Amino acid sequence: MTVVPDRPTKFEQLKASSQHLREPLASELANDLPYFTEGAVQILKFHGSYQQDNRDNRQKGQEKDWGMMLRLRSPGGRIPAQLYLALDSLADDYGVGSMRITTRQAFQLHGVAKQDLRTVLGTIVRNLGSTLAACGDINRNVMAPAAPFQDQGYPVARRLADDIADLLAPKAAAGAYLELWVDGEKRYKIRPSVASSKVRKRQQQGILASGDPEEPLYGATYLPRKFKVAVTVPGDNSVDLLTQDLGLVAFTDLGGRLRGCNVYVGGGMGRTHNKEETFARSADSLGYVKGTEILDLVQAVVALQRDHGDRQQRRHARLKYLIQDRGIDWFRTELARYFEAPIAPAQKEARPQLKDYLGWHAQGDGLWFVGLSLLSGRLEGERKRGLRQLVERFQLEVRLTPNQDLLLCQIAKNQKDTIAAALAELGWQNPGETSLLSRHAIACPALPTCGLAITESERILPKILDRLEQLLAQEAITTPILFRITGCPNGCARPYMAELALVGSGVDQYQLWLGGSPGLTRLAVPYLEKLPLEQLETTLTPLLRHWRDQGKGSSFGDHCHGLGAESLGQLLQVAGQTA
Repeated sequence: MTVVPDRPTKFEQLKASSQHLREPLASELANDLPYFTEGAVQILKFHGSYQQDNRDNRQKGQEKDWGMMLRLRSPGGRIPAQLYLALDSLADDYGVGSMRITTRQAFQLHGVAKQDLRTVLGTIVRNLGSTLAACGDINRNVMAPAAPFQDQGYPVARRLADDIADLLAPKAAAGAYLELWVDGEKRYKIRPSVASSKVRKRQQQGILASGDPEEPLYGATYLPRKFKVAVTVPGDNSVDLLTQDLGLVAFTDLGGRLRGCNVYVGGGMGRTHNKEETFARSADSLGYVKGTEILDLVQAVVALQRDHGDRQQRRHARLKYLIQDRGIDWFRTELARYFEAPIAPAQKEARPQLKDYLGWHAQGDGLWFVGLSLLSGRLEGERKRGLRQLVERFQLEVRLTPNQDLLLCQIAKNQKDTIAAALAELGWQNPGETSLLSRHAIACPALPTCGLAITESERILPKILDRLEQLLAQEAITTPILFRITGCPNGCARPYMAELALVGSGVDQYQLWLGGSPGLTRLAVPYLEKLPLEQLETTLTPLLRHWRDQGKGSSFGDHCHGLGAESLGQLLQVAGQTA
């Protein structure tokens, strides 16, 4: 049962009094103001939207240029043709004309006016999409490998991601969602899968029950903070598994059925500069759970976090802090109260690789898909118009990757040449080929729309990549480096797992993080606190040369990790303070 603090915070009180995420949002939707007040903004997040303003347009004494960001809930990144076409039109008619793929495999629309919010959200729902629980203190979009392969366990991972999304969908909040955005039309109600429906009934029993019959798993105050889940198959780490609150690696039997999962808990990227109590953390291995028990395990972990997560300090509320503070052994013992099935030692996995699926691939069912690289996931202009034509003409399914790329799926053999020719005209002559660093580079949106941004990220990524690639060419280095950049320390582009990352710490200044791995299995380490962008090349050149000359075939991240802090620091020639 949900533990209610003796003195609940203002935010916890807001959730408890919101009538399951209705108020004050519902009342403020009815007024003529171009913005929501703080209370409504916080409840709006659970409905999949953030209130933002364009910081480029701020003028002293003038009203802010308000706009809403909408984020979809799309498990595994699957976007049917009908929904894709609706989103494309909405972006033009009510947004800023672009769609952006997030690092959690969902589309975001930016710049939607408050008065258009009901129209846009209603259109998404009526075209079989949803934004419910894409934000807020609740389970977020469930990730899974985007590739539509029909073997190697991929269908099982996708189905499990769908089942988990159904299982952890809020019950009462779903009713509020339909009331607000589609006048309560029940035909758009989320209908859980058969597998999740059976397990869901146990949310009303014993320790799993929150004490709120309308919201049996979450309760009236939902979770202390956001909760993130990813599912994958052995060897495929496209989902950045160790950054999740709960990560599952699905094993299948010879018949392609789910046999069980290796389970990882307690990952998370968010942190705050100069707040040592906040930090990035990679997940711990919990063990192996049989396939028939895995959904019970999932809701047990959520219930444990519901009851024991910190509801006094939001900065300290994620599952990663609970496990860091009390230890994985405590977590195992406490979990046994929520989950009675045995947890066996983890099974051996194939070495994790960051797979991206760019280029042409056979799905395994006689159809094809093609992976298209989109830097920072931003889809706009001629490419947006051209992809719309292809999706509309051939009714292609779209899938989004955690690397912010886009897959066109369900392509018949006799359609390949026509689609390939159209893609070439849009600049994808060879979809499987990219520049040295752009293939896996990702950035957060940052300025001008993110209110947390300290400095630039997405808008400067192309120039940063050009500079770094010129530096690599100058030093005769042809091995790629996994690079990520964010405009603040909150970690939306998961920079702390990269081989080389820049994390905004001031205007045109960044923390320098080094030493993550190409397969996303090791945290990077901060080495410089404030690196001015103009000193990027002079700072990195000695280190790159050392890697080239003495790396002995190792990756850049592995080389940095192996050098150790003292040797690596000596190679970073920059006038600045080390972290």
